[in-house]
Amino acid sequence: MHILHLTLRYWPAYGGAEQHLRELSERFAADGHHVTVAVTDALDFELLWEPHRRRVAKRQEELNGVRVLRFPLRHLPASTLAYPALRRLLWLLSLVRPVPHGLLASLARFTPWVPDLWRWLERTDEHFDLVAAMNICFEPIIEAGLHFARRRGIPFVIYPITHLGAGRAPGRDALSRFYTMRHQVALVQAADAVVAQTPTEKSFYEGHGVPPARISVVGPGVHPPALEGGAGRRFRFCHNIEGPLVTSISSMTYDKGTIHLVEAVRRLWRAERSVSLVLAGSPMTPFRYYMANLPHSARLRINIIERIREEEKRDLLAATDIFAMPSRTDSFGIAYLEAWLYGKPVIGARTWGVTDVIEDGKDGLLVPFGDVDALAQAISWLLDHPRERAEMGLRGQQKVYCCHTWEHKYAMVKELYLKLAGNR
Repeated sequence: MHILHLTLRYWPAYGGAEQHLRELSERFAADGHHVTVAVTDALDFELLWEPHRRRVAKRQEELNGVRVLRFPLRHLPASTLAYPALRRLLWLLSLVRPVPHGLLASLARFTPWVPDLWRWLERTDEHFDLVAAMNICFEPIIEAGLHFARRRGIPFVIYPITHLGAGRAPGRDALSRFYTMRHQVALVQAADAVVAQTPTEKSFYEGHGVPPARISVVGPGVHPPALEGGAGRRFRFCHNIEGPLVTSISSMTYDKGTIHLVEAVRRLWRAERSVSLVLAGSPMTPFRYYMANLPHSARLRINIIERIREEEKRDLLAATDIFAMPSRTDSFGIAYLEAWLYGKPVIGARTWGVTDVIEDGKDGLLVPFGDVDALAQAISWLLDHPRERAEMGLRGQQKVYCCHTWEHKYAMVKELYLKLAGNR
């Protein structure tokens, strides 16, 4: 097969969706398939609305057998204000039923705005057998792939990765409505196949008219041989850490629960609990402002590692006692699998999708998003119950080896692609 994958960012940009698509693309390439990945040139996620952020310089390269094409991300005037304003306008117009999908899709093409990608798809004479696009909140890229697939008469696969929020029902809180607008749902409805992260995401789209037979629940995985072998003592020595360690590996934002985690650990410090905190990932601008306004004594006690190397991440996971990512913008959470692989208990937010991944009280704990008291109590309980903590980590580890390795997940996706391409 010749496969075309589309998404916002690709390696060396780092994140869950980026890691997910990279793993699938490289495995298809290793199996002898031709894989082209078309993405923007964004290295920093905040390039979406801040033009001065970092870009990937190479427009075309081959990475582990995968051809990567990068197209420049363009900006409207005053994009730091225009981008969020346009997203909010889309959300408001989506609530107005007389507004047609076509108008919503036309406005959405500026968020993100990648005109060179559209032009390439219109002009290329390359042969592809299947197109797949990832991440519903970047719907212009998905729409470009869908239009291309329809013109060519080839199958179109969508990985929505829908953040369904923490409301009374999936997709019902304020944040998740930015991922479930009418024109976004219409793209999922139009796909030949939908690869859902969790049963909750599958049920959500079934409720919006997508036939159940068209939806496969797959989700991400981990590759144990590439992740094992961390040296916890080495990490603790290098960072001068003693005693219990709480870790989070994610972008650092309010919606990821990073601020709530810091506040929960500060409460433990005020209660004279001995605990260290390590945050690994990319701090977003609001989180940097938050950190800058913390007391100097608190900042000194928080270990922040930006752009963590793979070897250091393995060491960090081995050194960790409790992994916490109380996020409301995760549809699954690869980081939970990575922590479980090292036998660590995890703490997540009680949000739709994540509740399919973490079994509360069995392999981790779930707390209401934004509830600092509940988060502090969950950390404290795990610190005080080492036997239960170890049992939770072991159950999580068993679940990973049973159901969440990339070998298992890739086989499911490969079967789907071959079936679709063979049924043309």
